[in-house]
Amino acid sequence: MKPARAWVRLQSGRRLNLLQPDPASWTDSDLAIGLSRTYRWGGHSSWDLSLSVSQHSLLVLVLRQLLRPLQRLIRLEALRELLHDADEGLLSHDAIATAKPHLGAAYHALAARMQAAVWSRYGLPDWGAESYAIHKQADRLAAASEAVHVAGWSWDDLRETLQIDIPPLLDDPLPLLQGTQPWQP
Repeated sequence: MKPARAWVRLQSGRRLNLLQPDPASWTDSDLAIGLSRTYRWGGHSSWDLSLSVSQHSLLVLVLRQLLRPLQRLIRLEALRELLHDADEGLLSHDAIATAKPHLGAAYHALAARMQAAVWSRYGLPDWGAESYAIHKQADRLAAASEAVHVAGWSWDDLRETLQIDIPPLLDDPLPLLQGTQPWQP
């Protein structure tokens, strides 16, 4: 019996082994493409397009800087913010929060190995307790704002169903591209 294939072919033509990821097996472009084509909120959106993990990552970076404007991020800290969900781009999957507890240990180990490969490739510093707390604050604020402005949840649903008690931002902190509206994917 032939073993099941556990790799994907990337746009660069390289092969990424999903079970034992080699940090040298993807290009920066492969990762950027994966992040831009992997959707948050299960792909559901109030807009014509879904929100990508790359747009979420940019939002988290901007929010992290806004939350602590006097604590300037060094290059690798900023890159760590941008790549905090890089495993999702390489796996082409962002599991919605309600599914994560049901995916099991094998999925979580797979995602952790992929994230470790990303950390290794880019030489990202480990999270300290304070930096992780600030990151999670930015990540939760991004999620709250995306839930309301992109996924179409009400503020009441945000608190009651999603159990996010952080009020969403009213204004989109990302710069608008020509012809776009605030919060548009």
